[in-house]
Amino acid sequence: MRKAIFPGSFDPITLGHEDIIKRGIPLFDEIVIAIGVNAEKKYMFPLEERKRFIEETFKDEPSVSVITYEGLTIDLCKKIGANFILRGLRNPADFEFEKAIAHTNRHLSKIETVFLLTAASTSYISSSIVRDVLRHGGEYELLVPKAVRVK
Repeated sequence: MRKAIFPGSFDPITLGHEDIIKRGIPLFDEIVIAIGVNAEKKYMFPLEERKRFIEETFKDEPSVSVITYEGLTIDLCKKIGANFILRGLRNPADFEFEKAIAHTNRHLSKIETVFLLTAASTSYISSSIVRDVLRHGGEYELLVPKAVRVK
């Protein structure tokens, strides 16, 4: 079985994340969206809300599930039997950053990382941009799935 983890903080999930996951569905039997918890990081959205956004976005996709975790992604892969890590690449800077992590993960665990390029229409979107738009009262709805709505 080809099981992939798509790790991230998803603060919040964006249309770019959604695009990568949807395009990954035909490639894997199962995709586990893994929300990493970092005690050092300050998040805009609480963990349960981030999880709910993702669950709502993929409620009609039986091969997609959502979990939270702490620690190394490769340890989570071993724990749940995932053979792959799925990652999206928006630009050359993402590639350089992700390449180093992928090499390290493969060296430590033999788990392969699969990269998908983001669609041109979403390549400029990042969670940090969405948070900035939100803080300034902009039209964040254009950048995130319908499930992500702030009251």
